[in-house]
Amino acid sequence: MTKWNVLPILAIIFASDLFSLASRPSILADEVKPVLTKPLELTGEIDRTLIQGVDRFLLQQIRRSAEDRQTYWSFYSSSADAWEASLAANRQELKMILGMRDDRATNRGFQFENLFASPSNRYPDSPTLRSSLIAETAEFEIHTVRWNAFGNVVAEALLLEPVQQAAVANVIAIPHADHSPEQLCGLVDGVPADSRFPIKLVQAGCRVVIPVTVSRQRKQFSWNGHEPDLTNREFLYRSAFELGRHLIGYELHATLAAVDIFQQQTPDLPVAVAGWGDGGMLALYAGAIDGRISAVWCSGYFDQREGIWSEPIDRNVFGRLTRFGDAELAVMCANRILIIESADGPVQTSTGGPGAPFELTSPSLKTVSAEFQRAQRCAGSMAKNLHLIDSDDGRFGGKGSLETLLTSLKISNRSADKDQPLAVKFIPDADQRMHRYMIQLDAHSQNVLRHSRFERKAFMKDLDTSSVDAFVESSRHYRDVFYQQVIGKFDLPLLPPNARTRLWKRHESWTGYEVVLDVFPDVIAHGILLIPNDLQPNEQRPVVVCQHGLEGLAQDTIEPLDHYAYQGFASRLASEGFITFAPQNLYRHQDDFRTLQRKANSIGKTLFSVITPQHQQIVHWLKTQPFVDGDRIAFYGLSYGGKTAMRVPAIVTDYCLSICSADFNEWVDKNASTVNPRSYVWTGEYEIFEFNLGGTFNYAEMASLIAPRPFMVERGHFDGVADDETVAFEFAKVRRLYQGQLKLADRCEIEWFAGPHTINGKGTFDFLRRHLQFRP
Repeated sequence: MTKWNVLPILAIIFASDLFSLASRPSILADEVKPVLTKPLELTGEIDRTLIQGVDRFLLQQIRRSAEDRQTYWSFYSSSADAWEASLAANRQELKMILGMRDDRATNRGFQFENLFASPSNRYPDSPTLRSSLIAETAEFEIHTVRWNAFGNVVAEALLLEPVQQAAVANVIAIPHADHSPEQLCGLVDGVPADSRFPIKLVQAGCRVVIPVTVSRQRKQFSWNGHEPDLTNREFLYRSAFELGRHLIGYELHATLAAVDIFQQQTPDLPVAVAGWGDGGMLALYAGAIDGRISAVWCSGYFDQREGIWSEPIDRNVFGRLTRFGDAELAVMCANRILIIESADGPVQTSTGGPGAPFELTSPSLKTVSAEFQRAQRCAGSMAKNLHLIDSDDGRFGGKGSLETLLTSLKISNRSADKDQPLAVKFIPDADQRMHRYMIQLDAHSQNVLRHSRFERKAFMKDLDTSSVDAFVESSRHYRDVFYQQVIGKFDLPLLPPNARTRLWKRHESWTGYEVVLDVFPDVIAHGILLIPNDLQPNEQRPVVVCQHGLEGLAQDTIEPLDHYAYQGFASRLASEGFITFAPQNLYRHQDDFRTLQRKANSIGKTLFSVITPQHQQIVHWLKTQPFVDGDRIAFYGLSYGGKTAMRVPAIVTDYCLSICSADFNEWVDKNASTVNPRSYVWTGEYEIFEFNLGGTFNYAEMASLIAPRPFMVERGHFDGVADDETVAFEFAKVRRLYQGQLKLADRCEIEWFAGPHTINGKGTFDFLRRHLQFRP
């Protein structure tokens, strides 16, 4: 029997709509001519074309989110109780995506002792007990205070207290990330005098707390031997995000714990929150979440948020735009008083370095007004409580906003413009205080990390391992949760594949074709198909999908055979007689693909929200090929391809087995630990963090979604991804499932070899031969 001529075969394949074939035709080399009816004409760097198309697709989905958002909202303004009830579900959702999963601490009041003053001469190594009073005038005093926020985290602040009269209202004035409390009240330069609104509020009779917010500076604090070259906020954001928490949520806990104290001490007084920049963001979130807050003053932040992906990554909230634009947050405050001050916002640009690049731009009056009008339309009869005030000179803390706030709090005292000389006793060390706060916030995240495996175990408790059939049935729910809530699923149908191909290369053992398929509007799948030259007419063979890693190309998996990582494994398998397909994945061109993750996150999606349907389309298309056995399509990925091997086959059940090479480890620890020297907390992969994996799916849980299909790990002892012991720790849970519970010991393996971050191609190749029932 003669060898197959592959070009005539493909002429048949692409001559018709493959997805409408009722049955597979027989293939005879002498029945066709080497003509392709749908040739691939795309030129240039297809990997870059792919990324640019996904970028357009995601931006379109972001624009659509504003239109689709209304389906989540129903407002009932017949009464205050009805209004609050109509917000309950969305308030809970907002708290979850802001990471507010921990219980707030209880307090008896603010603690006034300053235990953190400078050391004394007599005891230079110990802090002295000093009065909390740091400055005063004839009208008010400024104290350092602290309170328990949540867990073991202690919030610190300045408290401005009227002394000539009892306070008539309580206000939490939240600084922008790069302003200290001392700057906001004029003890230290940094905020213009006209914008020091806490001073004006205390002069009007308000009790004012100014909490510390984490700065966006790069302070180079040493952390377990590391000096992370990240902003303080991004450093804390990374671990928290992976664990289903958020730096914003942590700061809101501190803010609302202060509200708790105010309500406990002076329950009859109104409470307001106010802030500019990041302080305005926190004030808006706090007002949306907590109905006890009587008034919200948001300055220099409120805007159309469709560009949130370009803002600092510490503002990245997973799924924010699905339900919540700034207008929706405003409506959540509409049964009280909301003041939007259209002032100049903070402006800052960063190329990121190892961290995420960002751009902070000042909201324009035009876009602020457009978003405010949208809020008014949604608020209906409650719109009367929403106030948009333009700052005449662009500065925050203007007279119009201040007057509106004081009126809403029913304060008639208008002595807020009096200049009072401050007698300053001492200035707290802001750097030391920031370091203390950051240590506590990180310690909380690390404590959540230590307990996360128990949280995941409780989460997976409904998996039924009494039999393989029961297990398969019970895992369906978890697969849906994984796809919908963790990966993020686009509820869009796949387009017809519209397959286009062209000859890529002839090899002595195989013939290669470039393939491009349509997936979604602007989204394509691209890869290289290798067909063994000894394939016989009417023969069907298994396929191994060979996935490259970070910054790789599909052809890297094919040649050269001595590539330091890939070892030409797709070509070697094809030379053995397997059909192989090497897809081009998204993770290439550095910030070009990393910002795709930022864009996807804003609507509750990830890179794998696109990669997964790309693979689903690839598998669908492969199954239409008459030389492919559709029941024997396997997945084998290295490095970032190993990440794909854990996520895509967990969802795309058409893959009959999965091999994870050079990636499998205790993934949550790898992302969230500030102790592990191999942690991504220290590196430039700012896109790597996935919201709340810590509470849901580590690699063992992902592997349980692959089970009972065969699963294998390929692990080099000298692979810097992780230490052997953390790989073994996580794999032991997978092995227990397969061997101990499902009695499928032969379907789960790990190969240890003396090598680095590379394909070994020995045990894994045998695993493929055995489970795909194919011998060369």
